[in-house]
Amino acid sequence: MKKIFLATLACVSILACSKSDNDTYNQYIPDQAFDTTSTINTSFPQFNSLKYPGNHVVVQEYGINGIVVYYSGSTYLAFELSDPNHHLQSCSKLTVEGVIASCNCDDGNTYDILTGQPNSGTSAQFGLKQYHTEVSGNIIRVYNN
Repeated sequence: MKKIFLATLACVSILACSKSDNDTYNQYIPDQAFDTTSTINTSFPQFNSLKYPGNHVVVQEYGINGIVVYYSGSTYLAFELSDPNHHLQSCSKLTVEGVIASCNCDDGNTYDILTGQPNSGTSAQFGLKQYHTEVSGNIIRVYNN
């Protein structure tokens, strides 16, 4: 009886730690460690618009297909520019216009860069992959590690 109890307890413990319980797991977007360190500096002309609420900048050198950094007025948000609902392919690289990130694949998925969530009318299951941000003076650090 004791062996059955211990075996059951072990199975429950293993299942409780299963990766499938992780709501943020996305098979289409692999984890890629990066850190912008001091690259995004609002003193630089290409990032100056991030001093003002409602602006965004696309930075191609980081993430998988680049990242978009948006300033809401109170916080900086950063998202991956790969459609989280497709395997990586040329059409799944997102383009940003205003606050909308659009996929160029046939389904035409669109996402709000304020929330990272799919827009209404989009059949997407996953929202955009969000990255961590920290601000120190004029430096905006975006990282995933």
